[in-house]
Amino acid sequence: MAKNLVIVESPAKVKTIKKFLGANYTVEASNGHVRDFPKSQFGIDVENDFEPKYITIRGKGELLAKLRKEAKKADCIYLATDPDREGEAISWHLMQALKEPPEKIRRISFNEITKSAVKASIKQPREIDMDLVDAQQARRMLDRMVGYSISPLLWAKVKRGLSAGRVQSVALRIICDREEEINSFIPEEYWNLEGDFLVNGEKKPLTARFYGTDKKIPIHSQAEMDKILQGLKEKEFEITEVKKGERIRHAPLPFTTSTLQQEAVRALNFSTQKTMRIAQQLYEGIDIKGNGTVGVISYLRTDSTRISEEADTAARAYVQEKFGASYVSTSGTAAKKVQKIQDAHEAIRPTDIARTPVALKDSLSRDQFRLYQLIWRRFTASRMADARYETTSVRISGGEYVFTVAASKQVFDGFMSVYTEEEDAKKENVLKQSLEKGMKLSLKELRPEQHFTQPPAHYTEASLVKTMEELGIGRPSTYAPTITTIISRRYVSKEQKNLYVTELGEVVNNIMLQAFPSIVDVNFTATMEGLLDCVEAGTVRWKTVVRNFYPDLKRDVDAAQQELEKVDIQDEVTDVICDNCGRNMVIKYGPHGRFLACPGFPECRNTKPLFEKIGVSCPKCGAEVVLKKTKKGRKYYGCENNPECDFMSWQKPSAKKCPNCGGYMVEKGNRLVCAKENCGYVEQKEKI
Repeated sequence: MAKNLVIVESPAKVKTIKKFLGANYTVEASNGHVRDFPKSQFGIDVENDFEPKYITIRGKGELLAKLRKEAKKADCIYLATDPDREGEAISWHLMQALKEPPEKIRRISFNEITKSAVKASIKQPREIDMDLVDAQQARRMLDRMVGYSISPLLWAKVKRGLSAGRVQSVALRIICDREEEINSFIPEEYWNLEGDFLVNGEKKPLTARFYGTDKKIPIHSQAEMDKILQGLKEKEFEITEVKKGERIRHAPLPFTTSTLQQEAVRALNFSTQKTMRIAQQLYEGIDIKGNGTVGVISYLRTDSTRISEEADTAARAYVQEKFGASYVSTSGTAAKKVQKIQDAHEAIRPTDIARTPVALKDSLSRDQFRLYQLIWRRFTASRMADARYETTSVRISGGEYVFTVAASKQVFDGFMSVYTEEEDAKKENVLKQSLEKGMKLSLKELRPEQHFTQPPAHYTEASLVKTMEELGIGRPSTYAPTITTIISRRYVSKEQKNLYVTELGEVVNNIMLQAFPSIVDVNFTATMEGLLDCVEAGTVRWKTVVRNFYPDLKRDVDAAQQELEKVDIQDEVTDVICDNCGRNMVIKYGPHGRFLACPGFPECRNTKPLFEKIGVSCPKCGAEVVLKKTKKGRKYYGCENNPECDFMSWQKPSAKKCPNCGGYMVEKGNRLVCAKENCGYVEQKEKI
């Protein structure tokens, strides 16, 4: 019998695939990449038309020797790495490293680790797709060029250990831009008016919202509200319109990598990194009691919502059996085709819809169960009928003014019997009264409420992934590593679910904006992603992309080396005296940002947090307000007498008092704003 060697990426897949293929197949794992650029060198021969220099990754020599030994004994070698660009590149590197005749090596790929999928792939082997390999090679080289050219510059200008990246630097800029929007946001006053009306003497009132006259009237101030309230006095109210209608809530699309990460953040409070780690476990194989090890979800890195015909048919049959024919979707659920979508794989789905979350509960950890349940419910819902609501809209007139009521009642739950999102859980406004046109109403109460517009929300991991996807920054496999990198580098801190820029992040972003505007330009980065897709499609040669990119980058780096001012933060002497040895302490830069250190290091190792005075007195106790940082590096302003005085502000306080209410004011861009939200006083900042 022929001897066959199958090489996969992860050791977790070995046992599963070995069981499917039997005794004539030896299954080994490469543990990811076996070759890469050297860490200590650039690794790209610029003079020789950008030829890459690959070496065996440190620590992989023994593993590679074992794979070569097994390859020599085999009649046929199947490379079964992941079905994406990265996986294709790993297969190509393995082919180069094994040094076996090319005709002996075949590439297989499968979208799910099930017996039928693995056996089908063995029957349909192919050659390595060099367009996919070249696209991954080009991405790796572009990232290498940016990282190895710019990171040393950051080391020289700021501190060692910092890094720049082609995608991470853009992600940092997106967060910095949002922070700037929030800091410069000026709240605007607006008012809402609700009225409680009694119908035919019933005790429970009907609540309606003020609309305006024939057209909507926004209310911006107390004076405008008073005028409307005056106009509503002594008015008779009646229902002038009752409209019935139907609203459809469409079934959701199955998950892509991006939407799974977003929903797992919202519904399960998982980080993007945790979501991908657990999804990888579900894909590679779970030991199911009575069935052995089997992959329970399809491949997890995808930007497509496409589903195979076989899986679609099985899902619709399952829905019909469990819920009834009326619950089966009558139309195909498909997203609009977008240029950016590679559509290389199916959406993320269960490998067998009959394998319900409850059936697997005993075989899964708590987190695995929660994520599998989310994927199973979303996929099942995507094959189900839309939910239907009966809607009622009512107009109530009092003189020239109009109030409106909108209500809805679910008449068919459809997919919502399986899957609901956060907004679906909100309580429906259901009308208890039977209302008809011409009915007279008596006014019980008017309730005016003052509000202020809110600034844009801070990014969460979910909203950042969504924005990156919409802008075409990165691809499914890069979202989680990008976010993980900027958090681990302490450019961004994560508090609860929100992402905040740290002082270090601001410094790095400002340098990148000043010296490398194209690298942190969203459109430029999205265009590069588009070019990599063209390489994958075989319409652009990978070296063309690299040749066009490198000269501009080198020019910017050379200019930055000459012109960029050093961020001189290491030896700035302060008037703070060291408690241990009496020297004047200096400002140093550490992983968390700036701090005070004794210049007598290593004899004296005294350090203190750096509290920078801003020349403003504390509004509560009169002491100095100082610039501080949270444990995670986010900047804020607090009293130097903390904890005795608990004053703090996220915005920089001003020495000027509010002329309206006497409270303290804060700086927002080029304006001063009263810190009391219900005051609303704003003035231009004096130019210095």
